[in-house]
Amino acid sequence: MALLRRVIPSLVSISTNNPTRITHVHRPQLTVGEAKSNSNISMLCESLRRGLNWDALNKRFGSLEFSESFVSRVLLELKKPVDAKRALGFFHWSAQCKNLEHGVAAYCITIHILVGARLLMDARSLLESTLKKNARSRFLVVDSLLSSYKITGSNPHVFDLLVQTYSKLRMFEIGFDVCCYLEEHGFSLSLISFNTLLHFVQKSDNYPLVWKIYEHMIRVRKYPNEVSVNVMISALCKEGALQKFVDMLDRIHEKRCSPVVIVNTCMIFRMLEEGRLEQGMLILKRLLQKNMILDTISYSLIAYAKVKYGTLDSAWEVYEEMLNRGFHPNAFVYTLFIGAHCAGGRIEEANKLMQDMENAGLMPYDETFNLLIAGCSKAGRLEEGLRFCERMMERGLVPSCWAFNLMIAGNLCESGVVKRANKMLTLLIDKGFVPDEITYSNLIASYGKLGEIQQVLKLYYEMEYRSLSPGLLVFESLIRGLCQCGELEKAEKCLRIMKDRSITISACVYETLINSYFEKGDESRASQLYNEMVSTGLKPSCACVFHP
Repeated sequence: MALLRRVIPSLVSISTNNPTRITHVHRPQLTVGEAKSNSNISMLCESLRRGLNWDALNKRFGSLEFSESFVSRVLLELKKPVDAKRALGFFHWSAQCKNLEHGVAAYCITIHILVGARLLMDARSLLESTLKKNARSRFLVVDSLLSSYKITGSNPHVFDLLVQTYSKLRMFEIGFDVCCYLEEHGFSLSLISFNTLLHFVQKSDNYPLVWKIYEHMIRVRKYPNEVSVNVMISALCKEGALQKFVDMLDRIHEKRCSPVVIVNTCMIFRMLEEGRLEQGMLILKRLLQKNMILDTISYSLIAYAKVKYGTLDSAWEVYEEMLNRGFHPNAFVYTLFIGAHCAGGRIEEANKLMQDMENAGLMPYDETFNLLIAGCSKAGRLEEGLRFCERMMERGLVPSCWAFNLMIAGNLCESGVVKRANKMLTLLIDKGFVPDEITYSNLIASYGKLGEIQQVLKLYYEMEYRSLSPGLLVFESLIRGLCQCGELEKAEKCLRIMKDRSITISACVYETLINSYFEKGDESRASQLYNEMVSTGLKPSCACVFHP
C-alpha cells in the first residue's frame, strides 16, 4: 500500500518541463448494471417531478429491486428544496408499495432534505419514527445525520430539531448525551433547543438532570434568557428549595435578588456541595464576567467553599478582602465561621463571633442558633445550649430536630434535667416544632433511668396520638425503661405489639427482658425468651447474664 501511494501520483503527474507530452487520463466505464441503475434513477426522479401518482409509479417501476443504496441515491437526486415533497413522496411510496423497511440512512437523508426545505412538521414526524425504532442505539441516528450532513447540503437546524424531538419523546438522558456529542463534533445547539430540553426535563421532576443541562449551557457559553430562568425557578419551586436560596441571598445581599441571580447562586452552591470546587469556580468566574451574579455573593460562596474544603484562615482572608473592597459583612458568612468554630469545639470563639455579628446589626437566623446549640451540646455546655434554644423561641424561631435531639441526648437527660427538656419540647410543639422518633426515644430513655414510669408511658401514648408510629428505637428505650421500673408485664405487652406490627426485635430487647426476669428469679421465662432469641438467629452478647 505504501508503494502504491508513492507510485500513483507519479503516474498522473504532468511534467511542466515537457509541454509536448500529452497524458491521457483513463476514465473507468460504467458497468451495464450501473448504467441501467443510473438510468432507472433518472427515470424515477423524472416521473416524480411530473407528478405521477402511486399507481402509475407501480406500473412503471413495480419490477425494480430497491436496495437501501438505490433508495439513498434517489433521495440525493431529489435533495434540492424544490424537490423535497417529491423526496418525501418517494420515501413513503417505496416503503408502502415496495414493502421496504427503510434503514436509518434513508430516514436521515430524507430528514435533511425536509429541514432544508423548511418542511419541519414532516421532518419531526420522521425523526420521531426513527428515534423510536432505534431507541436502544444511543448515537446511531445522530451519527447517520452527521455522515449525511454535507452530501445533502443540510444546515445545523436539523440537530436542533433532533434534540427537541428527543425532549418531546421524554428521551431526556439520550437527548442530553446527543447534545454533548454534537458539541464535540462542532455543532452548538440553539438556546431554543436548550430551553425545550430544560422544560420537558423539569416537567418530569428529574431535577439533577435539569441542573446538569443548565450548567452545561453556561459551560458552552449558551447563556440563559428569561424563558430558561423561569424554567429553573419552576424547578426550584417543585424541589421545595426556592425559599432556602431566597433566604440565603437575603442574608448575603440584604436585598431581594433577581431570578437569574437566585438560579445561578443555587447552581454554584450545588456544585460546591458536591465537592466540584474547580468546576464551580470556573463557572462562577464566567457568571461574574457576564454580570449574572453579584460580587458580594461570589465572595460569600468562595468563603463557603474555603470553610467546607479548605482552611478557616484562607476563608478569613477571602472575608477580609471582601471587606477591604467596600462590601459589608453579612449574616451568612458570620454563620459559616460560627459553624466552623463549633465543629472544632471552639465555643468561646463562636460566642464572640455571635456577639460581633449582633453588634454589626446583623440578625442571627435559625441555622446560626442550631450550630451553636449543637456545638454547646457536643462540648457538654448544656446550660448555654438551653439558653440559645430559649433565645430562638423568644425570636419566634424553633431549633431543627437534629439540634434539639443532640441537646437532649445523653448529657442533658443524665444530668437530671429531663423535665426541663420535656417542658421545652411542649412549648416548641406549640410553635410548630415536629419531633421525631429519636426525640421521643431520648426522653423515654431518660425518664426510664429516673424511674418515672408514668412519664415513659405518657410519651409513648403521645407518639401514638400524633400518628408517629414507634419503631425499634422507641421500643428499645420503652422496654428498657419499663424493666428498670420493674414493670415486666407491660414490657412483655410492648414485645407483643412489636410482633403484631412486624417490627424487627433486636438482641438488645431480648437481653433486657431476659436479664430482668433472671434478676427477678423467673428463670423459666428467661429461658423461654433466650431460646426464642436464639431461634431467630440472634446471638447473645456478653451483656446477657443468663445462659441456660
